Amino acid sequence: MRLFIVDGIKYEKIGDECYYVQQLFADKEIKGYLGENLIESQKSIYNYVRYDSDVEAGFASRFELSNDVKVYAKLPDWFKIDTPLGSYNPDWAVLVEMDGQEKLYFVVETKGSLFTDTLRPTEQAKIECGREHFKAMGNDVEFALANNYEAFSAELSKH
Repeated sequence: MRLFIVDGIKYEKIGDECYYVQQLFADKEIKGYLGENLIESQKSIYNYVRYDSDVEAGFASRFELSNDVKVYAKLPDWFKIDTPLGSYNPDWAVLVEMDGQEKLYFVVETKGSLFTDTLRPTEQAKIECGREHFKAMGNDVEFALANNYEAFSAELSKH
């Protein structure tokens, strides 16, 4: 019954201005072990990126090598999108420059599988809410569902 709540969900932007606070990222300390769950970074907002899985480590490594990626961030666990099914915590925010134009792929969800039948119904519904949330933000922000960098790169070529 809870899943029917999100069927056809629509987010609407309130007002014309959006704000963010850089200090939210600066106030939290990242803890981890280099080579175990941290990689060194030149393009992240931090000197090191903490990852939670091999899939995320692969993304971070490829972001570092990509000429299109200008800056990226592993979103902290307190970064939440409210949905009718509870909060949703995306993985990445990535600023990409292609053909002289910058676009913020605010969220790149790095699930191990893209097949919706392998995701729990609640998780799939939260992802759909995330997609609608970022769609409401306008043309400057895209949502990409990808399980590896190649899938993300294919998503870039569509836009």
